[in-house]
Amino acid sequence: MRHKKRAMTRRTVLGAAGLAAGAAAAVPVLASAAPTKATTRQESVPRTRAKTFSGAAAKSAEPGFPVEYVGVTWTGAQRGAAIRLLDQDGKAGAWQTLKPVCAAGADGDAGTPAKNASVLVPTGGAAGYELTMPDGATDVRSTAIDTVNGPTFKVSVATETASFRGVEFITRAGWGADESLRFKADGTENSPQTYYPAQTLTVHHTAGANGDLDPAATIRAYYYLHAITNDWGDIGYHFLIDEAGLVYEGRYTGTDGIPAHNAEGKMVTAFHASGFNSGNLGIAVLGTFESQAPTAAARASLTKLLAALSDYHDLDPEAAVTFVNPVNGVKKDVQMISGHRDWLATECPGTTFYGDLPALREDVAAARSGG
Repeated sequence: MRHKKRAMTRRTVLGAAGLAAGAAAAVPVLASAAPTKATTRQESVPRTRAKTFSGAAAKSAEPGFPVEYVGVTWTGAQRGAAIRLLDQDGKAGAWQTLKPVCAAGADGDAGTPAKNASVLVPTGGAAGYELTMPDGATDVRSTAIDTVNGPTFKVSVATETASFRGVEFITRAGWGADESLRFKADGTENSPQTYYPAQTLTVHHTAGANGDLDPAATIRAYYYLHAITNDWGDIGYHFLIDEAGLVYEGRYTGTDGIPAHNAEGKMVTAFHASGFNSGNLGIAVLGTFESQAPTAAARASLTKLLAALSDYHDLDPEAAVTFVNPVNGVKKDVQMISGHRDWLATECPGTTFYGDLPALREDVAAARSGG
C-alpha cells in the first residue's frame, strides 16, 4: 500500500538548528520567546493538525488531511487491537497489531493504570484508517495527527548548542514544540509545573517505529497526543533519545536553560508512570525493543545522560531504594535506575532493553565523574 513519502530526513524541520538551545515561551503563543537577534535564528516548523474521534467514530476516520500518525487510547485489555490504513485512493491495507504503552498519566488519575492503553502509530500520509478493538474496550478515542505537511510557524532557536552537564540536547524550540498546546482555551496553563527532589531514574521505550526518519516530527506527535488527547498539558517524558543518539528536552520547565529542572535543581513532575511521577525522572528511547536493543548511539547517549543526572542529584546508579511519592505517599522498592515495568504492569521498555538494565547501571556508574 502506497502513501505519500515525507520530503524530510532525520535533521528535518530545524536542521542543524535542532541541536541548538531555544527558550520556550511561558505564554500561550506558538513561537518561542525571542531572545536577542545576535544569538538566535528563526526556523520554520509545520503546525500540527489533528482531529480526535470518540466512540464508534474512532474506529473509522478520514480527517481530510494526510495522516502521519494515529494515536489510539482505550480502557480495557492490552491485546486485541489492530489498525489498517486507507490509501489516498481509498484502498485498505493489511491489518497491523497495535502494541500499546500503558500505565502512564498524572499522579492521582482515576482508574486502573494497567487497563489504560495508549499507542502512537506512524501512518505515512494515509487518507484515513480503521480500527478493531479488544472485546469490552471502553473510552475508545483515536486522534489523526499531521506534524509534517501543515502550514508553518516560526520559532526562535539559539545559535549555540545547548548542554546539560556536558550532554548536548535539542531544546523544545529545537524540535518545534508549539507552546500553545500547554494552555487551555481561556489562557490558563493546563498542567502548571510542580517540582520535587529527584529520587529515581526510569527508562522507557515509546513502542513506536524503529528506523524513524523524522524523530522531531514523531516527538511533536507524542506531544500532541499527551498534551491534548490525554489532557496532560504537556509531553509525558523529561527527555527523549532517538536512534542517532540525539537527546531531546521533554516536559517544559521555563526559560532558564536547565532541562527537566528548576533553578534550584528540583525535578519537574511529568506523566510517565501513573501514581509514581513526582520525584521520578523519565527518559524515553524512541522505538520498540521487544526483540531488538536500542542502537549503540542511543545506548551511549542514554548512559551519558543517566550519568550526568546521577552526578547532578548525587544518586548511586546501582543502588536499590524505596521511592516515596511526595504527593500521595505511595512507596515502591525499586532500583535507582529502573524500567517502566518495575513500577506498573506494562511491557515497557521492551524485553530486550529491560534485560540490559543491569549492564546499563554498571556502565552509568563507571561513566559518572570519578567513576
